[in-house]
Amino acid sequence: MHTSLFDIAERCLHETEIEQKVELTRQFAEQWRQKRLTLQSEHEVLPIAEPGRPERPKLVRPRELNARKISTPQGQAALIHSICHIEFNAINLAWDAVYRFRDMPEAYYDGWVQVADEEAYHFQLLREHLNSLNYDYGDFDAHNGLWEMAQKTAHDPLIRMALVPRVLEARGLDVTPGIMEKLKSIGDDKAVEILEIIFRDEVGHVEIGSRWFHYLCEQRELEPESTFRQLLSEYMKGTLRGPFHKEARLKAGFSEEELAYLDGLG
Repeated sequence: MHTSLFDIAERCLHETEIEQKVELTRQFAEQWRQKRLTLQSEHEVLPIAEPGRPERPKLVRPRELNARKISTPQGQAALIHSICHIEFNAINLAWDAVYRFRDMPEAYYDGWVQVADEEAYHFQLLREHLNSLNYDYGDFDAHNGLWEMAQKTAHDPLIRMALVPRVLEARGLDVTPGIMEKLKSIGDDKAVEILEIIFRDEVGHVEIGSRWFHYLCEQRELEPESTFRQLLSEYMKGTLRGPFHKEARLKAGFSEEELAYLDGLG
């Protein structure tokens, strides 16, 4: 009997041990590429209140996070840690997009398994760099905003594609160049090199979200741009602010009209 992609996605989601989550993700992504997993499962989709994660970092409200100056070793490490935390969450988000939404074309699963694999790679790169600064993942507090949005969008793949890749991940496209400049200014060339890899891959991740958002709009005979605007106003409630990285967002499947609308929000 062949192993189900949905069952292994659930296993990765629930895994709490960091090294094991990363290792299973890389291993199962390779099995999927080799066509060794099926799209059948005898198990129903269950709500996941919280995915598997280690006991640390401690999760707090965003406003409770301490602001640290990047010019200090601790501030430098805290910045790397915050990006590391995003990538760890992104592994769970990618597997949840696989696990939760059945009856999509096979290419959908190709895309989200690839995202899970790349997020695990990004996490490894950042964690190794954090280790070189004498810190580890879990040494600083973090927030749970990404998974909270996963919970809010768990009922509908169209809303998930609109708001997680096209809003939360796309935010990374906007802010990463500025973060790279800061890290360059303190001579952290290794972090800059890692962020260049992440930025390149994240354009692809947002594009995968855009592609399946448009696919689902077409299936439901919805106009994508007005649907996206409606979802932003319903779920984001004025929290989206520029500036926006237009070139990266265009590559990632945004239209000129959408970018003009986003600019108007700021």
